[in-house]
Amino acid sequence: MWMCNNWRDYEIIDASCGEKLERWGDYLLIRPDPQAIWNTKKTHDGWKHPNAHYHRSSKGGGSWEFIDLPKQWQIRYNNLNFLLKPFSFKHTGLFPEQAVNWDYMAGKIQNAERPVKVLNLFAYTGGATVACAGAGASVTHVDASKGMVTWAKENAAVSGLSDAPIRYLVDDCVKFVEREIRRGNHYDGILMDPPSYGRGPGGEVWKIEEKIHGLVKLCAKLLSEQPVFFIINSYTTGLQPAVLSYIINTEITKYRGGKVKAEEIGLPVSSNGLSFPCGCSARWSI
Repeated sequence: MWMCNNWRDYEIIDASCGEKLERWGDYLLIRPDPQAIWNTKKTHDGWKHPNAHYHRSSKGGGSWEFIDLPKQWQIRYNNLNFLLKPFSFKHTGLFPEQAVNWDYMAGKIQNAERPVKVLNLFAYTGGATVACAGAGASVTHVDASKGMVTWAKENAAVSGLSDAPIRYLVDDCVKFVEREIRRGNHYDGILMDPPSYGRGPGGEVWKIEEKIHGLVKLCAKLLSEQPVFFIINSYTTGLQPAVLSYIINTEITKYRGGKVKAEEIGLPVSSNGLSFPCGCSARWSI
């Protein structure tokens, strides 16, 4: 498992009964997580004093119970800052476990010792975008949600990257990639964080099991002559790391060489030293 151990402003304090007790900066949040089923007792005192609690509904979805939480606040990771706010379906606008990939990409970009162009697909609120830009890359940030793209711009701003070479696009990722192929554009690094299910700005339906292989095949055509990385993240239950590596091997390694490494990604649980699973990633590089 690839573990992110470098957070100071975030931690999973405890996990029990299908929920996580997390510290986001100065605030304690309780959020549901289907992985947290190995313990049935909530013994940590933090469970009694959260600033907010997301309650799942038996009918699907759920809602926030706000006890003492601002509408928006910031946390920091190394030299990067992120704006947080609770919104639909338990999210805060950041996936802290992805910092393990931010560090990996930043290292690859800096070690290249040349200009690096990165394409970030399904880019959400821009955690990876600001990490890559902060390491010196020029980034094309693509997401179907206008609100998420606006949020990404705000994260870049609070990280001191307002003037960084970041291109923000509200677009369907597959259609954008197809157009980039026709334009003859190429990228040194490509990453994607596709949802299990979603819709593009024009109502396009995305189902990861049906679409991911085809998208990787298209993206392979966008890799430059000197690529530095290709990364896929997945939170889809049942889509194992090996499957992601097989897809990349089939569409990229077979033709370009290099190697793929794929693992679960996770975060430490501070109260007991366990590793909390948070999906998986596959990384390819020469």
